[in-house]
Amino acid sequence: MSALFFITLSIFSSLVPLGFANNVHASNPCRSYCGNITIDYPFALQYGCGHPGFRDLLFCMNDVLMFHISSGSYRVLEIDYAYQSVTLHEPHLSTCDTLVLGRKGNGFAVEQWRSPYFNPTADNVFMLIGCSAQSSLFQGFPGKHLPCRNVSGMGCEEYYGCQAWSLAGRGQMGSMFGSGPPECCAVAFEAIKAINLSKLGCEGYSSAYSLAPLRVDGPSEWSYGIRVKYSVQGNEEFCRACEATGGTCGYGSDGIRQLCMCGNMNSTSNCDSATSATSRRRGQGLVTLTGTHFSFIINVFFFNIFINVKGSHGA
Repeated sequence: MSALFFITLSIFSSLVPLGFANNVHASNPCRSYCGNITIDYPFALQYGCGHPGFRDLLFCMNDVLMFHISSGSYRVLEIDYAYQSVTLHEPHLSTCDTLVLGRKGNGFAVEQWRSPYFNPTADNVFMLIGCSAQSSLFQGFPGKHLPCRNVSGMGCEEYYGCQAWSLAGRGQMGSMFGSGPPECCAVAFEAIKAINLSKLGCEGYSSAYSLAPLRVDGPSEWSYGIRVKYSVQGNEEFCRACEATGGTCGYGSDGIRQLCMCGNMNSTSNCDSATSATSRRRGQGLVTLTGTHFSFIINVFFFNIFINVKGSHGA
């Protein structure tokens, strides 16, 4: 039998495994770092990664992680995935050492569509400084002003004891409503849903949060910053199924639809279904490939027989 037949058979055999190559599973293409902070689901730096409600939120600039919402940009100090919280720093936020006035602070307000995902934690107190008598803090909260009170044991009564007040030449004037609005009004975020200094008519603000069960003595030891609780809305079963099959959770080009990223493929369910669909397509292609090459081999086989028989008769 001619060597041509064996060469053809060898070529055909080498083609068969190609139908089963390219496993769709791959390592997580989205997890990354910015400085010493891990960026993982639901957050992401790359478009298409993470949860769609968290898109266009984080930016890494010179190893500094920034959190951007409608009220401004904040430096991310920490992402606590176990507690589902983000700790933010705002340069114009007043502390026990410094009062920043002139309505320079960003406060905290998120876009309406993003509000289900982010809210400052219940133990985060906002202390609004130098608010006008016409502020909505004291007017228009059906029938009475909004009470200025302590939140998680922190409030203005203690905050007045910080040296920042005397350094800024501010006293405790107007600390009772009988003689006008207080210089400082402490509120929980839930009470007003947004900290916007311009709309609230306030000169500045401070924000502190409690790291319970740790108790500190006085406002000089408070943790200053904005501690935000995040919540992942939507079908979390989808993401768990995706990750359980080796995929990475992401979203589509519409910025809404969740996708399971499986290596060089995306799936609307999980990577097992993507593998099955891919295998079926490759199987169909392999059947066509096999049929075509089998026909070619048969033709070569009989052609060789014909040549050999003809050659023997000619001899």
